Order: sequence, then C-alpha cells, then structure tokens
Amino acid sequence: MSKTIIQEVEISPGKVITMETGRLAKQASGSVVVRMGDTMVLVTAVMSTGAKEGQSFFPLTVDYREKFCAGGKFPGGFIKREGRPTEKEVLSCRLIDRQLRPMFVDAFFNETQIIANVLSADGENDADVLAAVGASAALTLAGAPFDGPISQVRVGRVDGELIINPTISELENSDLNLIVAGKSDAIVMVEGEMDEISEEDFLNALDAGHTAIKVICEAQNKFVEAAGGPRTFEYTSQALPEELISRVESIAAEKIAAHIREPYSKENFYGGISELKKEAVAHFLGTDDPEAGTQQASQTEDGYTAYDIKGAFGAVQKKVLRNAILNDGLRIDGRGLTDIRDIWTEITYLPRVHGSSVFTRGETQVLASVTLGTGRDVQAVDQIFDQTDKRFYLHYSFPPFSVGEARFLRGTSRREIGHGILAERALQGMLPDEEEFPYTIRINADVLESNGSSSMASVCSGSMALMDAGVPVKKPVSGIAMGLIEENGKTAILSDILGTEDHLGDMDFKVTGTRDGITACQMDIKISGLTRALLSDALNQAKEGRLHILDEMAKTISEPKEDLSPFAPRLTQITIDASFIGAIIGPGGKIIQGIQRDTNTTVEIKEEDGVGYVTIAATNGEDAAAALEIVKGIVTVPETGEDYEGTVRKVEGFGAIVEIMPGKEGLLHVSELDYGFVENVGDYVQVGDKIMVQLIEVRDDGKLRFSRKPFLEKPEGYEERPRRSSGGRGNGRDRHGGGGRGGDRRGGGRGGDRRGGGRQGGERR
Repeated sequence: MSKTIIQEVEISPGKVITMETGRLAKQASGSVVVRMGDTMVLVTAVMSTGAKEGQSFFPLTVDYREKFCAGGKFPGGFIKREGRPTEKEVLSCRLIDRQLRPMFVDAFFNETQIIANVLSADGENDADVLAAVGASAALTLAGAPFDGPISQVRVGRVDGELIINPTISELENSDLNLIVAGKSDAIVMVEGEMDEISEEDFLNALDAGHTAIKVICEAQNKFVEAAGGPRTFEYTSQALPEELISRVESIAAEKIAAHIREPYSKENFYGGISELKKEAVAHFLGTDDPEAGTQQASQTEDGYTAYDIKGAFGAVQKKVLRNAILNDGLRIDGRGLTDIRDIWTEITYLPRVHGSSVFTRGETQVLASVTLGTGRDVQAVDQIFDQTDKRFYLHYSFPPFSVGEARFLRGTSRREIGHGILAERALQGMLPDEEEFPYTIRINADVLESNGSSSMASVCSGSMALMDAGVPVKKPVSGIAMGLIEENGKTAILSDILGTEDHLGDMDFKVTGTRDGITACQMDIKISGLTRALLSDALNQAKEGRLHILDEMAKTISEPKEDLSPFAPRLTQITIDASFIGAIIGPGGKIIQGIQRDTNTTVEIKEEDGVGYVTIAATNGEDAAAALEIVKGIVTVPETGEDYEGTVRKVEGFGAIVEIMPGKEGLLHVSELDYGFVENVGDYVQVGDKIMVQLIEVRDDGKLRFSRKPFLEKPEGYEERPRRSSGGRGNGRDRHGGGGRGGDRRGGGRGGDRRGGGRQGGERR
C-alpha cells in the first residue's frame, strides 16, 4: 500500500475540510477523498494518453453520483438500485464542469473524465462543493494541463452574517445560497439564488467566498506537494500554427469586418460567415470542389487541411468581432453596448391552459404555460441530502428547430435541466406561501427561437404566465444575460448578449430579479483577473437592463389576474385540530372517499406541527362549498339543544339510527319519535329519509341521543315527562339508553332494550 497523505484546512471556525490520497482508487490518474463532518466523497480524474484523430474540441465529462447507501437508506420505488442521475446530481456535474473547463489550455484535446462518488452522507454537509474541490485536487495530482488549483464554496447568510459552506439546517434560515468557484487570484464561476438582495450584498458574498477559496487553494498546493508533486503528463498540442492564422487573416479579415456592418439578422449573419469560410478554404486548397470544405484529405503545400483552415478562420472571426466591439463599440446587430433588443409580449395565447405567455426579445422567443394542481401533483424528491417534495417546478425545453436544426430528440439534456433550475430559482421566492395559495404549480418554458439568453427569456415568460394564471406572485421577475470583452487593457460590458457574443466573449453573466433586488444568478468567466470594480459595473448595468425589461413586460401585464382560469381547479383550504383528521378519513378511508364521491371533489389532508390542513379541489364553487360544509360538519362538536337535519341510516324496533354529520350518528329512540305510542318505527321513518332532530343528550362516552318531538305539533293536553339522562329505576344500563324498573342490560324501563330507555318498552334486536 502506498503512503497515505492527509491535509486538513479550516475554512471557518469549526468547519474543517480534509483531503486524502494514496489509500483508494490508486490506478486513476489522480484520486482524492474529501471530507467535511461525516460527509465523504471520492473523486477520480483520468486522462487519456493522446487525442483522437480529427478531435476538434476538449472532451471533458463529469459525473457526480449520490448513492443512498451513503446515507444508510434504500432507494425508493420498485427497483432498489439507483437509476438515471437526479436533477441534483446533474446540477452538481455542471458546477464542477463549468469551473474546470475554462481552466484547461486551449490546445489540449485528450479525453478527460471526472467521477465523484459520495461515500458517506451525514445529512448536514452537502457533498457537491466538496466534490468540486476533490476534482481540482485530483487533476493537480495527475499533472493535468490546467490553470489550477481551483476551489469551490457555498456562501449563505443568516441574520446578516455570511457563512461559508453552511449546513443544510443553516440554509433553511438563509436568504442566500450562492456557489462560488475560483482560483487564488480570480473568481471563475458563480451560481445561486437569493432573496432580493442588493448588488452590494452580492459583491460582499463573492468577497467572502473568494477569501475562503484562497485558503483552500493554498491547502491543495501543500497537499500535492506532500504527495510528491504532480505526476508527469505529456500531451501533443493541438494548437493551430500562428503562421496559418496570419495567412487566413490576410485574405478574410476585411471581408468579415465588412460583413458585420451589414443589416443584421441571424440567418444572414451566419449564412454570410459560412460563405466567407468556404471562400477561404477554396482559396488555400486551390479548388472549387464543394467537398473541399468538409474533407481533410485535400491539403495545401504546407500540409494544412480544410479542417485547419476552418479553425484558423474561426480564430480570425473571433479577433475581428472582438476588435469591433472594443475599438468601435460596434456589435454585430448594430446595437450599443447597453441596448436591449426589441421586446414584444402576449398573454393568454393558449386558450385551455391555466395561464400562458409569449416573450420575444430579438430572435429569442419562449412560450410559457402554467398548470395548477393539487398536493397530489407535487414532485416527489428522493435524495440522500433532500427529501422535501417540490410544489413548484419549471421545465425548460430547447428543441432543435429553435436554432434551425434537425436532430433526434434524446430526452432532457443536462443543459436543459440546468437552465430550467436557474429559471425556477429566479421565480421561486416570489411565489405565495402554501397557506395562501395551496396549489402545486408547474411551468413549461418552451424555447421556440434562440439567439442567446433563452434561459432569461424563460424567466420573463414564466413570470408573465404566472400572473396570467392568477397566481398571486409578490412581484414580477425579469432576467438578462451580460457579456464582457477584455483585451489589452480595454473592456466592454455588453447587455443582452447574442449567441455569438457569448461564444467570443470572456463572460456570460445571467442575473434575474425584481425591481428591489436579485433573485438568482449564473456566471461563467473565461479570463483571470475580473476585478471587483468591473463586476460591480456589470451588476449595475444588468440592473438597468432588468428594470427596462420589467417596464416592457408591464405594458402587457403588471400584476396577477384576480380570477383563476375557468379550467383550473378551485382549491379551498381550512385548518382543523389534528385530532379530527381520523374522523374525516374514517375507517378504511370510508368518510373521505364518500365526500369525494358525493361532491365530485378531491380532498387532501396533511398534518404539520399538530395542525391539520384540509385542502378541497373542485372544478366549480358549488362542489367545493358542498365538500367544505361536510368537512366543517365533521370537525364541529355537536351541542345539546341544537337542531340538525339528519339522515336515517338504520331502522330498528327500538328506534332509528340518525346521522347528522359524516361520522356522527346517534339514537332516535321510539320514545322520542312521536308524542303518541309508536308500535312500528318503520311507519314513521325509512332508511335514507331526511328528518329534523334535536340533540337532547351527549353521553359521557360521546354517544348522541336525538328527539323528533320538537318538530311535531304537541297533542292537546299532552304533559311532557322529565327525561332521564341515564335511565330510571332498575339497574339496566346501556350506551344508548338508561335502565328502568325491571330492566336488564339490554333494556331500559319495563322490559326495555339496551338501546332504549323510559316507559316505552324496547325489544331485542
């Protein structure tokens, strides 16, 4: 066994991260176990020894998995094995990937894989940020050609105090949940959700996160040094020769510069760039063969292929477009640096859904629809760190036609999951409390056109659709994507970036919020040295754009509609004493099933902190009112002397059993059925009859006794005899009647039955 190296680092008082190597997974290029509390995650890094022939991109894959055994749990469902990655696992993969990918050298195309397996989960310390630290440490040990080490932390804020890597319990009271990744000298990635915090508070959180990052990066350096330093890893650079780039620039740069000054549309821009690229290939290969642009078989005298020429053309295009922005303030669509593309919006576009909106900004368009449901429609969450069901979720889809492509639909991509969660977080904090609006809410955000910032368009469209559906949101929310170009001491911050500007730029900074603060963000940076002042300028410029977009949205809808869609379920919720829950449900669910069947509603019951919550879902108000009346009847305690309309449920010789409320029934004894002598109970009442009765007694054991006499005309000369609450002389007693003279346990009075008392004789059942 090789030597085990352990390094500890305290990131805040009482919070220690431990890194270990040399014990597990030693055949990987690099392997590290990272621990905080009792949460442990094994992270491995493996790099192939060479790049595949014709490889044109960096094939980095990241997998993060949480197995239930790590928390001493079994997976839910029929198959007791983990299935496809959960949303949490996908988001964790993206957080690791996004912090690492920009750090690798441009010429490195060797296949690289990061796998993070959660080995132990204590339920308080999440493993996602630990896995990101482990990924950096494993790559550094492996000698990977990347600008590391890099670290990642979570920042929370409780009662105004910033906390590094807060526990799950601390996050419940935090108004901030921010993931920050960076190197010792720069922040490279940010993502999180906030409760309408200010731009200054956001910057303070980044500062706190970066301070902790510096400490962890230094600990990684010591850790790798103690392990004998990085391994030696050799690779072949795939960088394009500068000589080729200069040659392509000499014949293509002016044409590209002229093209970007032409009237803009996405189709014309990309079509023109494609034609210029083909011209460059034909120029150097000396052929008009259309296949020359796609095959690598043809070469120049210097051995350059069409693939090489295309790559050089892309480098020239990027240089020309960046210079146009930095030197001339010229964007490819003719806008100024702070200008927002034209916006048009529409609501109630879909007639049968509960709420809908179309949000179009330039050539990016999103159609959002809202569906309202009951508690049965919540998204069940089955994870080792989280078991809380979701009553609000947003699903983002990016079909190929939105960018004019044709390809197979292969299920939801990681990108779609990531963008959907970002938009979901942006809107989450503005939803009403469950007590106020007990609906489950689903938003479908379908991208119909895309030319940059489709996730932010989903936020805007989703916010408008919620208001169209009548959801009483606290405030509207909008989002904007910011870009940055920085080179040779010059900087340009771009508002509402296009897809091309995202690709050629140095930053993609998405910010969402209300008029009063930020609700979510996602930032990826491709350069080092982004200063606090520059980031502050970007945030303030983003705020101006966000407010402009909110103004445009308000022209269509500015506050929630007063009424829900006629196709949405009507939910009525009341609180009850938890002791009545069993009475509403009934034996085997008999009572609640009867309520739902008789009133055509759905009734849900749950208990929280000793309080029962009854939610009634109906398609119309009359059904909801009927069900509510029944529920109120069940939880109402009957009072002696009160009048009730009851239903005859059973007829016996000694009287009738009458139900005045679901689950509440009692005896209408023959002596209380009429003023005169009753020989046959069936002559007076039948099963199913609705009759008025008065509650005359609630026995100690809770049993009820009724009388029908108060609703009958009293015979002339009739004298009322005093009622006996527990029978007369004799020792016969029963739960429904009192004993009388000569009574036995089955009767009261003379020859009485146990279900009857008084002078009217009962009979055995």
